[in-house]
Amino acid sequence: MSSKLFLKPALAILNVVTNSKSALFNPDRNFVLNKLLRWTVYDHFCAGTNREEVSKTVAEIKKIGYQGVILGYSKEIVLDPNEKLAHDDTGSTTYSNKCYEMVEEWKKGTLETLSMVGPGDFLAVKLTGAGPIAVDSMADRNPIPESVANAVDEICQAAKDQGSRLWLDAEQQVLQHGLDDWAIEIMRRHNRSNAPLVYNTIQGYLKGSKANADRHITLAAQEGWSLGIKLVRGAYIEHETRSLIHDTKEETDRSYDQIANMMLCRTMPDDAKDLKFPNAALFLATHNAASAAKAIATHQARLLSHQPTVLLECGQIQGMADELSCELVQNYERALSDSSAANVSVPKAFKCMAWGSVAECMQYLHRRAIENKGAVERTQHMVTALRQELRRRVFG
Repeated sequence: MSSKLFLKPALAILNVVTNSKSALFNPDRNFVLNKLLRWTVYDHFCAGTNREEVSKTVAEIKKIGYQGVILGYSKEIVLDPNEKLAHDDTGSTTYSNKCYEMVEEWKKGTLETLSMVGPGDFLAVKLTGAGPIAVDSMADRNPIPESVANAVDEICQAAKDQGSRLWLDAEQQVLQHGLDDWAIEIMRRHNRSNAPLVYNTIQGYLKGSKANADRHITLAAQEGWSLGIKLVRGAYIEHETRSLIHDTKEETDRSYDQIANMMLCRTMPDDAKDLKFPNAALFLATHNAASAAKAIATHQARLLSHQPTVLLECGQIQGMADELSCELVQNYERALSDSSAANVSVPKAFKCMAWGSVAECMQYLHRRAIENKGAVERTQHMVTALRQELRRRVFG
């Protein structure tokens, strides 16, 4: 992935495999293709195809020293357009039984994923996985449909009972506004303790991300619920309306760091200065070492000066920015050895991964490859780090 020569044709091949309807290009039906993809990308980024493989991967991640994992189910349900909708005599839209079965199937898959993680871990929830009932309502910014709301409530309660947490994955902007409305409603119902159970995702590469963060903070302060924010740069740059995204990487970096600093310093938006900052937590999902260092320095400085801040945790995708992840693990373990666990000010480090069959994970893998397309310099740095570590292990 660090080679410009090989990356472009590799992405083209991956795109064909991801979007083809042919059995020949279905890795769950083509044994040779399955093995090739597992060898090249699947095993690098994904947790496994079944409970046994996932449990082994999670155990290995925690044995290395990570304090937790984030696990999501990658299956994306595709509905035949001919059976998606039915129309009654009045012209209003009703959904077929198949659509409601998809909601139930999504709920069961999500609960199965939850059972594979432990207390303190995160469940990554993709609400569009519930199918057209969810997607259509989200696109139209309608309230959460009852069938989806009931499924979400059951998932949230199960996560709470287990001592785990969950975050809602971001979507493209055509859906994101509706998703944000839903996320606020879900947090309004379930984030009633000091520590949030549900986190929403804010994408720093969007020009409207600061206003979106302001909205979340203000509503949480006004209504008295705790706010959980997962801050990412963005995952849909190849499929998003370009005018919605910051014009330069530097602007995206400033946006990301500004939102992180606002959370860590508990700064209310300008039009809500009379309100008290709500109970909140920030999950810094970044592969950018500079952003991580700035946020951690701010967090530690406020703790050392006895100023209020929020819970801070960090995480990276499995197989990406592992040198940053391992540095976070080392810092946490060093802090543990220097003081009691209760006084550790270094954020915990997590690894994020998806599970499912190779075919089910193709969209996820394709997005990871596209992210690397825009970060060739970073992956070259990773190659250098891997070579240095290999030399250290061989020569001491």
